[in-house]
Amino acid sequence: MQMSNDDNHFLETPGHLIRRLQQISFALFLDQAKEFDVTPVQYAALVAINNHPGIDQTALCNIIAFDRSTIGDVVGRLEKKKLIKRFNGAIDRRTKSLSITPSGRRLIRDIEPAVASTQRLILAPLRPGERKAFMAMLRHLVHLNNERSRAPSRPQEARRPLKGSALRAREQAPKAPVRRRWRRRGVRRAVR
Repeated sequence: MQMSNDDNHFLETPGHLIRRLQQISFALFLDQAKEFDVTPVQYAALVAINNHPGIDQTALCNIIAFDRSTIGDVVGRLEKKKLIKRFNGAIDRRTKSLSITPSGRRLIRDIEPAVASTQRLILAPLRPGERKAFMAMLRHLVHLNNERSRAPSRPQEARRPLKGSALRAREQAPKAPVRRRWRRRGVRRAVR
């Protein structure tokens, strides 16, 4: 079956080609890292959580440029795999703070050769000079179009996470019992 001129025009648009490259990148990652059973987004989240202990889910979205409406699923899968732990935020108990587990740290260490291989394979068809130029243009395009994204990258807005003994103390602190208190109009709310 031959393609019409309309098909050729569509298939050569930047949006379509970028989507195709993302599909190729995703497939290469899954192939290279198949023994680890994580997706590229789960890997990015795991690295960010490792680099920012105690980070909350909103800050995680800002760092990895991921949609807030679906980050809970990603975090839930990582928690189910016992790669991270979620706990209530110290200031706002509605937020969830995240920390990596020893299994998560081990996975990051062990998956690194597969991740590096994926990056090499993505760029392998290009000559060395083309790779450098492609990466420079890609960074430039992403930077200039960042605010147009549904999930712009905003690492500077990531809240400062707790570190060291402060993080361990919060993780190990006993949870305060929930007391119920009546407010006006008979609405109940939990108070810690």
